[in-house]
Amino acid sequence: MSDKEDIALIAHLMRRAGFGASREELEDRAAKGYEATVEELLYPEEQPPIDDDILYRFLPGYEGALGPPINQAEWVYRMVNTQRPLEEKLALFWHQLFATGNSKVDNPPEITQQIAMFRRQALGSFRDLLVELAKNPAMIWWLDNNGNHNGAINENWGRELLELFSMGVGNYSEDDIKDASRAFTGWTIEPKIPRNPLGRFYWNFEYRPEDHDDGEKNFLGHAGRFNGEDIVDIVVKQPATAQFLARHLYSFFVADEAQVPSWNINPPNDPDAIDQLVAAYDESEGSLRSMLRLLFNSDFFKNARFARVKSPAELVVSTVRMAGNYQGPRPGLTMLAMECNWQGQELLNPPSVESWHTGGEWIDGGALVRRVNFAAGLMGDTSLPGIRAIIAGLRERGVTAPEEFVDACLDLVGPLEFSEATRSELLDQATEDGGLNWDTVEDSEKSEQKIGVMLALIGASRDFQFA
Repeated sequence: MSDKEDIALIAHLMRRAGFGASREELEDRAAKGYEATVEELLYPEEQPPIDDDILYRFLPGYEGALGPPINQAEWVYRMVNTQRPLEEKLALFWHQLFATGNSKVDNPPEITQQIAMFRRQALGSFRDLLVELAKNPAMIWWLDNNGNHNGAINENWGRELLELFSMGVGNYSEDDIKDASRAFTGWTIEPKIPRNPLGRFYWNFEYRPEDHDDGEKNFLGHAGRFNGEDIVDIVVKQPATAQFLARHLYSFFVADEAQVPSWNINPPNDPDAIDQLVAAYDESEGSLRSMLRLLFNSDFFKNARFARVKSPAELVVSTVRMAGNYQGPRPGLTMLAMECNWQGQELLNPPSVESWHTGGEWIDGGALVRRVNFAAGLMGDTSLPGIRAIIAGLRERGVTAPEEFVDACLDLVGPLEFSEATRSELLDQATEDGGLNWDTVEDSEKSEQKIGVMLALIGASRDFQFA
């Protein structure tokens, strides 16, 4: 068995670069080594994809879905069962950064196609990702670029490309927005006939040269007869873009930052970490794989354990994975996806182009109650395979005394680092219950009940809300 600290570090990596891992997986990865695990995560294409044939047989209405629940269920299932955890985690990251909502697009399969594009582009160059985003039909519809015409520009896409997707407020002018928008005229969607009442056709990107403004443009100090890709080429070379992307990666993978709209007045929590990520961006010409390799191997990442509030998707998926539930399609999958909605994160339908507010705003009053009830209910179910494995681990260790009972539970669930106050409350419960006893069948059954109660309390704790 690997050293306890090695296990804890790998567990930290898998919480951030994925959605957690079982104890068996943690020990296997710790035996490979931390840096080898990072490299494996950074090349997801070397791992097998999920068997989605069985999933689509279980969701026969998926292709023609008129509402998002079936498509949400498909994505949550992928997050739970993927052997490519970083690929799926990055799809969630880009969905949060490049927020596109079904409330306007009204075509759930098309937004799911956008998520698939995020998987394909997740670890390539930021430049290529932005070009694919600009050509993505769901994004074109979401930000009205299908209404951006030569002689009658729509500035929505041009503005959000600069403000929310690449550079941030204060790093461009209104004239830059106008000329960027002119450059993207003619980037639109090939029209499709709706197939209601059976669903929607997939859309295709279409470039219409006759609708493109081919005149001279001035953008961020550059002049030329720019098209959309020229604008992206200029954007990705701006120092502000490297800073903006670095801060987003830090906030998502390392520690919660202030909300994005305040970044122009609130400096980063760790300027040195941002500088390191910016340097990786510059040296690799915007390679996302290079930036994440630096991030995961850095001391600032390794030392930032439990410094982020789990998003609803992270809480739901990581708890389900730990409990060993939904390892195959079965009834309740759509309701599992809806659980993210009820906790405040409606996948495929963020509230606006500004996306969700993260960090402490995930755990406001109503959402916190929902999170606690979900985690406690799942972790207290001693019939689930992952919970059975924890029970077996406690029994194998011969755990009996209250203090070792609490510490072993925290170790097998995480390892988790709980505050002394929370640990004391758990110890009070374990002491009141009288510890564990495995001598007889009846004693073992009572011990399993006590374990279920303890795991439910862990899931209901404040500390469990952090990754």
